[in-house]
Amino acid sequence: MASPRKPARKAKLTEFLVRKLKPEPAGAYPVWDTHQRRLAVRVHPSGNKAWYVVYSFRGRPRWYHLGDANAIGLAAARKLTAEVMLDVIRGKDPAAERKAERGAGTFAELAERYLNEYAKRHNKSWAQPDRLVRRYLLPRWGKLQAGTIGRADVRALMARIEAPILANQTLAAASAIFGWGMKQEIIAANPCRGVDRNETRSRERVLAESEVPRFWAAFDDAGLVVSCALKTLLLTGQRPGEVTHMRREHLVDGWWEMPGKPVPELGWPGTKNGASHRVWLPTPVREILAKLDDGATAGFVFAGANKRLDGAMRAICSELGVERVTPHDLRRTHGSTITALGFGRDAMNRIQNHIEGGIGTVYDRYRYSDENKRVMESVAGKIMALATGEADGKVVPIRR
Repeated sequence: MASPRKPARKAKLTEFLVRKLKPEPAGAYPVWDTHQRRLAVRVHPSGNKAWYVVYSFRGRPRWYHLGDANAIGLAAARKLTAEVMLDVIRGKDPAAERKAERGAGTFAELAERYLNEYAKRHNKSWAQPDRLVRRYLLPRWGKLQAGTIGRADVRALMARIEAPILANQTLAAASAIFGWGMKQEIIAANPCRGVDRNETRSRERVLAESEVPRFWAAFDDAGLVVSCALKTLLLTGQRPGEVTHMRREHLVDGWWEMPGKPVPELGWPGTKNGASHRVWLPTPVREILAKLDDGATAGFVFAGANKRLDGAMRAICSELGVERVTPHDLRRTHGSTITALGFGRDAMNRIQNHIEGGIGTVYDRYRYSDENKRVMESVAGKIMALATGEADGKVVPIRR
């Protein structure tokens, strides 16, 4: 049975009364001032006495240490208590802010803690924002105290990054670090909050019919492995990161069976939405993969292609003198071709793993096998006909 709770000790404090308070061997105890709400003097078994302001922030009690009662008089303690409570009324958390000032360290230290203690454990795509942090944030903020970085610093950083989408992605990476720091009570505020992101429009870039043969031929200038990866991406419509991590172990009877969850021992990152995915590899893709067949039954199909697709596409676009095309735009071209051939958006979502998921998705994995084969072979046939100059007719991009 729990012992009864002792009643709070309250008194209208005076300098004389504070001096007369005696320590108790049972432990420290507070005496609350009835004149200044939220002020208490805490008496420790050692005889030391300290002033505290006790308040609630978001439902949690906070004990804010004002100082030694032998060094700070009662009148000063009451005045400081009023100032602290004014900050609380304004929405601040003085205790957390003080803790943050003492323990946040530099931004570089905070970013490193966030990476190792959270991002690598919970975000399988941690590498991409980490590159942005190291390229854009650490050179400017690395040596600054994390708690001193304000909105003006964030806005100045955003202004220095010319590409709007890249600036938004960098802002998101910074906000994730500061947000985690707040949750851990390492810092008191996230300076990225309230900073407007750049207005952007969803990309609509797809390869036009006349561009397909030019890009198809230019792919070969990127080298055998990267060329095969880019062609496979265009002919299957899967995500670039999944294509570059294609494993021979996941190729079964003409199907590419992707585990939804990461498989660390194989270097497989998992699918973006965490849902297992099964896609048919049409005849042209199987012919491409045959060029890389060295008899192995395990390992990456496109070894070394990861992180090289973006650079290859930039070089190709520069050589052809055309508007920028990204590896993801090849995926978008494939999806647009599915709908242009009349198979419908449901087929596109199903093949590109945009299905919402749920238990029904698990049981439906094989239900559309025949239809998916037909769709994949038809789309690959259309793209190959364009690539070899044997087709006419327009591939209509979907406007989002």
